[in-house]
Amino acid sequence: MATSEVSAYYRVYVWELPVRLYHWVNFVCVLALIGTGYLIGAPLSVEYADEAYQQYWFGTVRMVHFVAAFVFFFNFLVRIYWGFVGNRYARWTNFLPHTREQIAEIVETLRVDILQTHPPRFVSIGHNALAGFIYFLSFLVFLFQAVTGFALYSSMSASALPRFFTWTVPLMGGDFAVRQWHHAGMWFFVVFAIIHVYLVFYHDYVEGRGTTSSMVGGWKFEKKDQIVG
Repeated sequence: MATSEVSAYYRVYVWELPVRLYHWVNFVCVLALIGTGYLIGAPLSVEYADEAYQQYWFGTVRMVHFVAAFVFFFNFLVRIYWGFVGNRYARWTNFLPHTREQIAEIVETLRVDILQTHPPRFVSIGHNALAGFIYFLSFLVFLFQAVTGFALYSSMSASALPRFFTWTVPLMGGDFAVRQWHHAGMWFFVVFAIIHVYLVFYHDYVEGRGTTSSMVGGWKFEKKDQIVG
């Protein structure tokens, strides 16, 4: 019994090293950006006996935010590039549902994730169609956060990259409007992170294919009779 169950599975190398590095660098950057961004939007009232210039804690918070933003941006550019040159599971075609099978998988995955009535009938090796589409939408929010963040930073920086986005401020109605939209984008990532972590562990449990560990080692375990592609 145990032998037949083991032999029904085989390993597939799904996530290449650049994809895994992108994921974990992005994870660290998003945590840093959310934490420091919240403090920038709602600063704590910290009382010290020393003068403010002797503490500079808020300046440190802003510096961490800016450094994380630059790393986040260039890490994102690498992922865009890898979407064209990576393996079949990293390609952009996985993020935009364009076939009847992908649409059906989206509907089926919504039923499984929300109603939890049965295990998924569609088993994609890489991202399922719903996850891929949600990730594509998150990439658009990534871009929006980068543009608005650098636009806000441009008023206090002489660097070429932030100054490239100065046009965003008048287009969106001024610094206050840009800051409000940028702050709203932060809450998108808070909600996204909670749902993402929950669904990763949930699908790991119901499918038993090493979904969680695949983003560390790159390998998934697949049943020969359930492969979709």
